[in-house]
Amino acid sequence: MKVFGQRKRATAAIAAAGTLLALAACTPASTGTPASSTSSSAASPQSSTTAPPSPSAEPGTSATVGALVPGFPQTLLPLMPAAKVVSSSFDKTTVPATVALVGSITAPAADVLAFYTKGLEAQGFKAVPGETVGTLPSKDFLRGDNETVNISVMETGGVSTFTIGANVAAESVK
Repeated sequence: MKVFGQRKRATAAIAAAGTLLALAACTPASTGTPASSTSSSAASPQSSTTAPPSPSAEPGTSATVGALVPGFPQTLLPLMPAAKVVSSSFDKTTVPATVALVGSITAPAADVLAFYTKGLEAQGFKAVPGETVGTLPSKDFLRGDNETVNISVMETGGVSTFTIGANVAAESVK
């Protein structure tokens, strides 16, 4: 039964990270490229600052585009050298805490997976068997009974866009 719960949390992390990736994909690649949306805000350049919290936002919850949110647990999920942050989020109000990172880099998907696999295994995470979801390179990691991390990478035109979703204990994000 523990495996089912872990898979359920991993699935939630994948869904959250996928949502961030989908939102990031909605912004144009460059400001010279017209957006295919009727919304004028979709054509604006990405912001690298954290938006002010909404009145309903929980303290300790944050998300941003183009930068790491304040307090992002970089020891747990360091940004791969030469990678750019597409978006990030961090919610330490939930149990377990949730962390998400979407980044891009001009490196093969295998290099991205190798970098994060090495870092996570050094922190005691164990890789779950399986290397893909369909044709998409994807890896799941577990630590203990309730900490999960998922990494998926989409490579297009020599650029790898990676999504990392983690559900970890509060002490892992301090």
